Amino acid sequence: MKSYWIKHVGGSAILELREQPTPTPGPGQMLLRVRATSLNRGDLLGAIAFHRAAEGRPAGVDAAGEVHALGEGVEGFKPGDRVMARSRGCFAEYVLVDPALATPIPEQFSWEEAAAIPISYVTAWEALIQFGRLKAGEWLLVVGASSGVGVASIQLGKVLGAKVIGVSGSEAKLAKLRDLGLDVGIRARGEDFSAEVLAETGGRGVDLAVNLVGGTVFGACQRSLANFGRLAVVGYVDGVMKTELDLESTHGKRLEIFGISNAPLTPAMRAEATLGFNRDVMPAIADGRIPPVIDRVFAFDQLPMAKAYVESNAQIGKVIVRLD
Repeated sequence: MKSYWIKHVGGSAILELREQPTPTPGPGQMLLRVRATSLNRGDLLGAIAFHRAAEGRPAGVDAAGEVHALGEGVEGFKPGDRVMARSRGCFAEYVLVDPALATPIPEQFSWEEAAAIPISYVTAWEALIQFGRLKAGEWLLVVGASSGVGVASIQLGKVLGAKVIGVSGSEAKLAKLRDLGLDVGIRARGEDFSAEVLAETGGRGVDLAVNLVGGTVFGACQRSLANFGRLAVVGYVDGVMKTELDLESTHGKRLEIFGISNAPLTPAMRAEATLGFNRDVMPAIADGRIPPVIDRVFAFDQLPMAKAYVESNAQIGKVIVRLD
């Protein structure tokens, strides 16, 4: 089968197309025939230690497709079922998946729409619900609002009844995000936006901030928080890994700062996230309250081109790769 691998050389990530044996599912595994997959910025970053692979590793972290074969002991799925799942190595014609990380695809969804869902919306569930504890009537700040997780966070925040502020460097992107329910858009790229956030919230600040950009905006995110505010560090696409922490504000406001990463999670923890997503988010996706947002679709052999497009920061929502 054809499979794209990712190698990191210095701070650059390079995709290599390789011919690999089609895997056979072992006990507790199922083999998915991939029909579409999405690009996740974190998986492509070469500057981040957790994602480096000097010798190469299978790339891609989520996919939509058909169950092709089942390993011993797998229940609840059968060959031919349409599912979306998270797994390592989804930039391939076939991928092994843990059934606990798979979700049936609603009948009305295309392969592309289904592939836009798993990583972005499970991550949004972790940031907003599992650890962010976002409630109706609270203020949510999303920095890097046009990314896949940014769009998912805006949509989920609105379904939860929150008031949502989004930060982006593009006014055109903010205009499109307002169509998705964004309450307040702040155009900023490199500037401290906290004064605008405080003004929009009547001086109070936000209850939860989701930082999808990195160290360059950490301080502004922290300064934007209300008393008892929570700050989720989800990404660092700016490559800035070190930043100052305001201890006085952290202590005086009783702030919580936490990270969202798949790297340290056990299989049981990943399964718990899928269960939470299925319970709290999937119903709103299935009934149309949260429509997957797709920016562009590329063919499988255009995956390096799709990677370059994602790295250009032009997207709003997800970039999808379709396999015929």
